[in-house]
Amino acid sequence: MTDLRPEFCAADRRHPESFGHSTNLFGVPTGWLGSVAFNDEPVALHLTGVGSTSRSLFRMLEDSDGSEDAALAFETYMVALYGLDPEQRSRNKEEGPRRYRSSYYRLLRGWGYDSNGPEGAVLKGWVESRFGLFPTFHKEPLNTLLDGPWMAYVCEKMSSRFHNNAILSQLDLLYEFAQWSLARHFAVGQRHITLYRGVNDFKEHQIIERLDRRTVVIRLNNLMSFTSDRDAAGCFGDTILTAAVPLAKILFFNTLLPRHALKGEGEFLVVGGTYRVQATYV
Repeated sequence: MTDLRPEFCAADRRHPESFGHSTNLFGVPTGWLGSVAFNDEPVALHLTGVGSTSRSLFRMLEDSDGSEDAALAFETYMVALYGLDPEQRSRNKEEGPRRYRSSYYRLLRGWGYDSNGPEGAVLKGWVESRFGLFPTFHKEPLNTLLDGPWMAYVCEKMSSRFHNNAILSQLDLLYEFAQWSLARHFAVGQRHITLYRGVNDFKEHQIIERLDRRTVVIRLNNLMSFTSDRDAAGCFGDTILTAAVPLAKILFFNTLLPRHALKGEGEFLVVGGTYRVQATYV
């Protein structure tokens, strides 16, 4: 049985970033993607095959006039490709039962309500399959493969309730659109964004090393919420974690789209791994 937590093995404490699949969809070592070394010197990442199979979307984006026009182009493309418009759902007996197609919007809304709910499991599963990084927490710590908490997570991430309508491909396009938008509109010329997370304890965050009184190396869950507003982070805990987050690890951010469920606290969805953070009291 494979342990996921670094505190179970001295060798693992030296290489906490090694916990993940041996492969991912970026064509680089998973251990590097999950490491402090990547966070310090990140490179741009692109999911294999997404650009070549969605050329029409990226042509639309390149022809757009500003971030708002780009967001409209993205939403229009997603509606057409995945049938996300409510008018495209079956509505009468002749057409058959009403069918609700899974969408990235529904996952974002569910994450905003409870990141440990079924929608959160699907999003963590996307990170696991694309970045190769195991989640470390879903409702409770995920200590070992094949134990009860892990199997509950797997059941939720694979549930047909949300795991249909090519939902992972939708998230692939959401990630690539976020990366395109950061590079061209929201963080031009940058490699990092300073983000904050408020916590009351480290139940979901595995401390790897304390470098000094305020600086710690921790292993974050494979997908986490951060905020660009330090004051907002303080509403969620009396300890503020401050991290320089690589742009390449941002799946979604609050100004990416005009309408969504994560507008409230300047939220960012950040891919985890091992991070060096500053931990300070509010």
